[in-house]
Formats: sequence, structure tokens, C-alpha cells
Amino acid sequence: MGTTTLIAATASGLMTGLFFAFSAAVMPGLADLPASAARAAMRRMNARIQNPVFLLLFLGNAVLCAFEVFQGRVAGGLLYVVGAFLLTMVVNVPMNNRLDRTDDAYWPEYLRRWTLWNHVRGLASLGSTVALLLGF
Repeated sequence: MGTTTLIAATASGLMTGLFFAFSAAVMPGLADLPASAARAAMRRMNARIQNPVFLLLFLGNAVLCAFEVFQGRVAGGLLYVVGAFLLTMVVNVPMNNRLDRTDDAYWPEYLRRWTLWNHVRGLASLGSTVALLLGF
């Protein structure tokens, strides 16, 4: 296994952990709060996660996984690029933007849909990690 593959697998694993933490603890914790408090907290998290360390991991791994596709590890690379990166950009980010523009009435729908798609991102990242480690 090459260095790039090992780094991509590790980065996919780190993203798996982040998605898992949101699915297992953060979102259920926010679900226990009143909509106004939960919405405010999620908006802060969405703002704070846009930092250099996270962006390097999230975006950098998309580049590494695209490279992995061209190196023949198609399953591992595409699981991350499509199932984590593109899904985030096409589904979760627009939902986050809508959360910023709407009132608390949107929170229950946001919580349900965002969490569902976060589960998918987590499973895709886990699949990417395993596939890359197995050379797929």
C-alpha cells in the first residue's frame, strides 16, 4: 500500500469519526433542545467547522481519493468523493444555507433530513476507508 492510499484511508477514517459523532451524539443532543436553541447551536457549528484544519482534511481527501480512482482503487475513491464530499456539497450544505435563511419552523425537517444524509455520508466514508485499505 502506497503512502497516498494510506493517507486517504486515514483521512476517510477521520471523516467517518466526525460523521459518526454527529449521528450518535450531536444531532440527538440537539433534538432534545427547543428549536430556537438547537437551530442557533447548529448554525454556530456550521460556521465554526469551516476552518483550515477541517477544510484541509475534507477537501484534501477529496483530491486524494480522486487520485486513488485513477490509480485503480475505484471503489474506495468514489465512495468518499461521491458519498461524502459531493453529497455534502449537494445536500447538506444547501440545507445548512437554508437553516441560516429560515426561522425555527424549519428545524424539525432539517434535523430529520440532515441527520439521515449524515448517516449516509458516514457509511460512505467508512466504506471508503475499508475499500482503500483492502486495495479496492
